[in-house]
Amino acid sequence: MKNQLIAAREGKITKAMERVARDEGIDKEELRRLIAEGKVAILANNRHKDFTPKGVGKGMSVKVNANIGTSPERVNIDEELEKLKIARDAGADAVMDLSTGGDLDKIRKIIIDAAKIPIGTVPIYQTAVETVARKKPITKMDPDHLFDVIEKHGADGVDFVTVHCGVTKSSIDRLRNQGRVTDIVSRGGAFLAEWIIMNGKENPLYENYDRLIAIAKKYDMTLSLGDALRPGCIADATDRGQIQELITLGELCQEAIDQSVQVMIEGPGHVPINQIETNMVLQKRLCNDAPFYVLGPIVTDIAPGYDHITSAIGGALAGYYGADFLCYVTPSEHLGLPLPQDVRDGVIVTKIAAHAADIARGNKKALELDKAMSTYRKALDWKGQIECAIDPDKIKAFRKERNLKDDVCSMCGEFCSMKLMKDHLKKKK
Repeated sequence: MKNQLIAAREGKITKAMERVARDEGIDKEELRRLIAEGKVAILANNRHKDFTPKGVGKGMSVKVNANIGTSPERVNIDEELEKLKIARDAGADAVMDLSTGGDLDKIRKIIIDAAKIPIGTVPIYQTAVETVARKKPITKMDPDHLFDVIEKHGADGVDFVTVHCGVTKSSIDRLRNQGRVTDIVSRGGAFLAEWIIMNGKENPLYENYDRLIAIAKKYDMTLSLGDALRPGCIADATDRGQIQELITLGELCQEAIDQSVQVMIEGPGHVPINQIETNMVLQKRLCNDAPFYVLGPIVTDIAPGYDHITSAIGGALAGYYGADFLCYVTPSEHLGLPLPQDVRDGVIVTKIAAHAADIARGNKKALELDKAMSTYRKALDWKGQIECAIDPDKIKAFRKERNLKDDVCSMCGEFCSMKLMKDHLKKKK
């Protein structure tokens, strides 16, 4: 079975391409060209059925991902399905299952079946959990076991996998020599770094990259090349460790594209506002304009409980400067496992950030939506405003709670400027 990248290079338009082109309002041939060049990835495992594929990358709207998943301390699949529904209803374009507690195979399959949107995973999480369950430390992880898990995720229909291929013996040495405030904050990255240090061997995902490529190619599963050395605080942003890993990811990206495997690059992390543009430009330059998937960026470290906001600030700027895919951050980031309401809040603010970036990037559909909202606002058409809003439920609840009339808001009431001017501007002098 030919994957999206091979089909694109052969000049063929797949059903997934047709759907993405229609949803994005882009010419099918232009989309095909961008996929062939590795500048757009279509998240669509050939084993994943009954879902809506999504395009990520150049010329696409900025996409939003929501993370869900169990922990050893909280295993409730019904709650995770509730989070999934909340995320999807709030506008998430994809969901990652980051479960580390319970029957991981069963949980993943249930989530895939229920999702209706692309699903991502981090296979090393399951590998680590199963290694510990066998009474072994993570440092005794069997590389073959890791690749078996990746294969299993592909066969189950996972659309994209985060794989930390760029953390190497060399990058760890540089990190150690340089020093950091927060060292490595990526969980998957820490697993592999620990394994490398204790075994004195190279990262198996880097050393056996061809094996990884073969699995991804088989299922048309997009490789999301993880940033194990992303900065975990503002003080560590854009340091040598981060940039060395990015250079390595750029090389691995090109190798995967050359072998007809779709790729995204993952990025920071905690980054101050004045460094966001630099980070986006560097990634696009070093990775040949490959789709860029960013966490945040979080623009300050001192707002626990509000990191969905610090992340949305960074996400809007990152999207404007080139990021293509924003991973949400919830209010519970740095505090604990997100609850359903945290998931909703995280998706909503990240959708706002993505939409703001789309406007700045000149996305036609985004601009038309804002104009429609303004037209409805001028007409005091609350039904239209609700239809245009990112969070329509909040408007409905707000107006119901305050028992507002249809032709006014509670801010100005009868002194509404638009109501006052509605007819007067049409009058001649």
